[in-house]
Amino acid sequence: MAKDVEPAMAGKLRFDPDKGSGRSKWVAGFLALLLVGWMGSGYIFPSETMKDDAQATPAPRAIAVAVIPSQAQDVQLVLTAEGQSEPDRMTMVRAEVGGQVVSVAVVRGDLVSDGQEIGRIDAETIEAQLLQAQTQLEQATRDLNNAIALQERGVATEDRVSNARAAKAAADAAVTAAQEQLENTIIRAPFAGRLNDMTLDVGEFVDAGSVVAEVIDNDPLTVVIQVPQQALSRVEAGQTAEVEFITGEQRQGVITFVGANADTQTRTFRVEITVDNPDSVMPAGLSARIVIPTGQARGHFISPAILSLGTDGELGVKTVLEDNTVAFSPVAIVRAQTDGVWVTGLTEEAQIITVGQGFVNAGDVVDPRIVGADQTAGVSQ
Repeated sequence: MAKDVEPAMAGKLRFDPDKGSGRSKWVAGFLALLLVGWMGSGYIFPSETMKDDAQATPAPRAIAVAVIPSQAQDVQLVLTAEGQSEPDRMTMVRAEVGGQVVSVAVVRGDLVSDGQEIGRIDAETIEAQLLQAQTQLEQATRDLNNAIALQERGVATEDRVSNARAAKAAADAAVTAAQEQLENTIIRAPFAGRLNDMTLDVGEFVDAGSVVAEVIDNDPLTVVIQVPQQALSRVEAGQTAEVEFITGEQRQGVITFVGANADTQTRTFRVEITVDNPDSVMPAGLSARIVIPTGQARGHFISPAILSLGTDGELGVKTVLEDNTVAFSPVAIVRAQTDGVWVTGLTEEAQIITVGQGFVNAGDVVDPRIVGADQTAGVSQ
């Protein structure tokens, strides 16, 4: 049987490309290139609209600040310190002799004069001793006179006369001592002042040398302050001072003493101000505030809230110049009050920034707005 002949299938498949099939790739690439060029053309050739928009962009707006015109004035420079009043004199009164108290002439708190009797001690024993001493003196005087008469007649020797003179001198001393002891039985005030304390009571026994009273002299009153060494050159004896006691009483005083040696602990100098205190009305030991005028200066009065710190940490004030730029001027506080401070370092006339100083720096251009006096008072507080 004849075999069927199968067609030969061993050959490879071939596909003939269609004409124009690769053209789409070129078109796509061309379109992409055209798109990129169009997008970048805005940077190379900016349009007139973009130029106009850039030119139309407004400049940064100046910051508005509140300012107040300030004129320098004469200000009284003062040194302020806290002190304490002390008595002009103070002493403890002691009993010169021992014995029983027989009378008391004053009470604690009384004003006493110089030498005024405070109390009296029983003097009966001392009076008897005085009488004995006076009798012995009379006898010694007669013996001396007799010895001198006998010596003149050549009967008594020089030794007898000398012994008689010595006996009379001893009798004189005994009388003087007894009289002094008798005077000491009266306890007296050593000077005028106020009897701040007293322990005498009628009937009690006191020993010689025991403290029985205390007398304080508060007229004049001495107010003591401590002045720092950097301010010592501004203080001298003879200057007036305003003294305000913690009780509200105000007095004028005079500096009477300036220490020449600093305290080793505080490095301050003791300064004393004398204040008249008739009848010792103001007591010692009161706290006081002392204000001492020390000269004059030209300064501006501002609120402490206006002060600011510079880049170097220095204290200063920001002002506005004629071209509306900000200037920072270092200042020094020369006087402080409850409602503000006086500063030096500014020009004679200054436009001081009261509101907004924290948002501007030196050299910035600002839009100053002058505020009224009533507004300034509200801002400054």
